[in-house]
Amino acid sequence: MKYIDEFRDPEKAQILIREINQLVAQIEACRKLPLQIMEVCGGHTHAIFRYGLKQMLPSGLEFVHGPGCPVCVLPMGRMDDCIALAESPGVILATFGDAMRVPGSHKNLLQAKAEGADIRMVYSPLDALKLAQDNPDREVVFFGLGFETTMPSTAMTLLTARRVGIRNFSLFCNHITIIPTIRAILDSPDLQLDGFLGPGHVSLVIGTEPYEFIARHYLKPIVISGFEPLDLLQSLWMLLRQLAEGRAEVENQYARVVSMSGNKAAVAAVNEVFELREFFEWRGLGSIDHSGVRIRDEFSEFDAEKKFHVPNLQIADPKECQCGEVLKGVIKPQQCRVFGAACTPQTPMGALMVSSEGACAAYYNFGRIDISAHPVVADSERGTAV
Repeated sequence: MKYIDEFRDPEKAQILIREINQLVAQIEACRKLPLQIMEVCGGHTHAIFRYGLKQMLPSGLEFVHGPGCPVCVLPMGRMDDCIALAESPGVILATFGDAMRVPGSHKNLLQAKAEGADIRMVYSPLDALKLAQDNPDREVVFFGLGFETTMPSTAMTLLTARRVGIRNFSLFCNHITIIPTIRAILDSPDLQLDGFLGPGHVSLVIGTEPYEFIARHYLKPIVISGFEPLDLLQSLWMLLRQLAEGRAEVENQYARVVSMSGNKAAVAAVNEVFELREFFEWRGLGSIDHSGVRIRDEFSEFDAEKKFHVPNLQIADPKECQCGEVLKGVIKPQQCRVFGAACTPQTPMGALMVSSEGACAAYYNFGRIDISAHPVVADSERGTAV
């Protein structure tokens, strides 16, 4: 790739769209139901809407928006735990900006900051480590979020903290893993999928090999995709060609970035610092075995959950909010009772609306949906501790 424009060429896009239309027509001749394709990554969801790809594709092809947004799947109880840490005496909480407005049961981090908590937005965990170096009399807690994409940078930051001897730094670990999540989706009786557009950024770290079970055991094709319009169209064409030919394989459209074995140095750092949790609670998906990581005992001095008192409450989502059904692909965002009315990017009830990668935010910002058709639901019933 020399220039980004190469991946936004209208003429090449039209060629791919013609090929996609032909493949969909060929597949439709053998079935009645529309094709259900899940794009796992929230970045793909936004690209599909931002570039108007959905409107260019045939009606017999439906996108199901997967749980590939780590902010979106964070349960409300973990947000409350994070806010409790931020409000602890002497603590500076460092976080990525997209977590600032994710709702807890009573407030979000932005509101906690307005009430006096010392919360700083950072661009990387190394920025949080620098805060700890610059404030030796304060405890700095980094709110660690993300799939395998961001896990290596967090792991390397903890390795650096131990090597340099920075003791006033810790991690509130909420990193999650993609493979058990996809397996849980495939095992869900509510959802029938024909194939997957695989996440490009996660695959840069873990490679393509971990997805083999999707094709081998579930007989579903998956294509690892980039994020530009032509990336997505080519990936979709590759996926449809597999379906038309009766194949189920792992293919890599994003070969300019993703390899079969991934980034071995990054994976080694992750394995040195983290280990799998027995289970982790996901918003909308419930508890999924081995779907999150925790800090190994050797690094326990950097574990905020051991260094501070964390409530660890389970909090139910607001009853009106249907983030769970959207995350599982059971309903589309605009079918949620509060979409575009009580729940907007300015006043989000659910994480799918507040996150920059959330499916609801994509529909709201780029979907050209008539939100006046959705009744206003009072924003009164918030989650309660169970």
